[in-house]
Amino acid sequence: MFEHRGFRIGLLVCEDAWECEAARQARDAGAELLIIINASPFEVHKQAEREQVVRERVAEVELPVAYVNMLGGQDELVFDGNSFVMDAGGYVVMRAPGFEEGTYLVEFGRRDGRVVPVPGEIAPPLPDVATVYQALVLGVRDYVTKHGFPGVVMGLSGGVDSALTLAIAADALGPERIHAVMMPSRYTAQMSLDDAAAQARRMGVHYSVIPIEGMFDATLKALAGEFAGRKPDTTEENIQSRCRMLLLMGISNKTGRMLLTTGNKSEMAVGYATMYGDMAGGFAPIKDCSKLLVYRLAAYCNRNTEVIPQRVIDRPPSAELRPDQKDSDSLPPYEVLDAILEAFIEEDLSVDQIQARGFDRATIGRVLDLVKRNEYKRRQAPPGVRVSRRAFGRDWRYPITNGYRR
Repeated sequence: MFEHRGFRIGLLVCEDAWECEAARQARDAGAELLIIINASPFEVHKQAEREQVVRERVAEVELPVAYVNMLGGQDELVFDGNSFVMDAGGYVVMRAPGFEEGTYLVEFGRRDGRVVPVPGEIAPPLPDVATVYQALVLGVRDYVTKHGFPGVVMGLSGGVDSALTLAIAADALGPERIHAVMMPSRYTAQMSLDDAAAQARRMGVHYSVIPIEGMFDATLKALAGEFAGRKPDTTEENIQSRCRMLLLMGISNKTGRMLLTTGNKSEMAVGYATMYGDMAGGFAPIKDCSKLLVYRLAAYCNRNTEVIPQRVIDRPPSAELRPDQKDSDSLPPYEVLDAILEAFIEEDLSVDQIQARGFDRATIGRVLDLVKRNEYKRRQAPPGVRVSRRAFGRDWRYPITNGYRR
């Protein structure tokens, strides 16, 4: 505790506020006001949770609280600010805008001998999708800038994941620091070529088209003897992805720009990503965003003007690695897949508990088998912005090697 301008102030640090003991000790020592300094990382709904916790402390000690939170990105974590002041009645009387650095003056006075905050501006809470988007932008900006990269390079396929990643990067860094590369193959639809070019043009980023057909064909010829007598399968699909990686890493090495990957959480969960292919890179902005969240974020990008071509959002998702390929060929609908993944990964629910929500048991088993079987891939993925309660990385550890089967 310390005294400043006649106010006796109790100082709490971060998780001191999540239990009652520290606040009670400060009050019993004579504190009239609590200041809580924090490095509380962002996740969806976190601000409401913070304010509820502080409201519980206020109810216990009947003191006003100033909650001061850090702002900025640090590896996977984003600190969103959202500092606020709550009076002794549990009402928020001042809230700073989230994701914005600034100095906000709060005055305190006395009323009937008690310290009271003077009400100030209360920034309104933002919709969930807006907070996630701002967290992604801030995370990319600080990761790239703090590491001293002059900019980023990324693949732009004409699909929704890379389209969203480009929009995030442009808002984070400015178009002049971005190089987007379309790398078509024999399976790339004209629609994808047109939509990628349209988005790059609208956003004003440096844009290149480098076909991989020659690399792909040369690789198949080099392996023809090894592949003799074997039918095409995912091997040929992965070779295309790795051809693209060679081009992007070459540009990254030559220019010093960091390579952004474009995979989402749904893909990483079930292993629909290629090691040393589309997983290669330095940072994965949407790594913790489910496919359905990707669509919500893409729609959010278009809230004022069409940044992402609407056709990119509307068309069925496809990796375009074989003729007429669709994600739905080998995965459940994302409305089913993402709900099962969230229940298992973020809520720790069992197969029985997930089934009780109305999902087919065989589908649940298949999805969870994919999650468990692909842990080895996730261990080799680049870091990405954490926006959920449990992201792959430090929040999630599952053994790569085990003898357990469902």
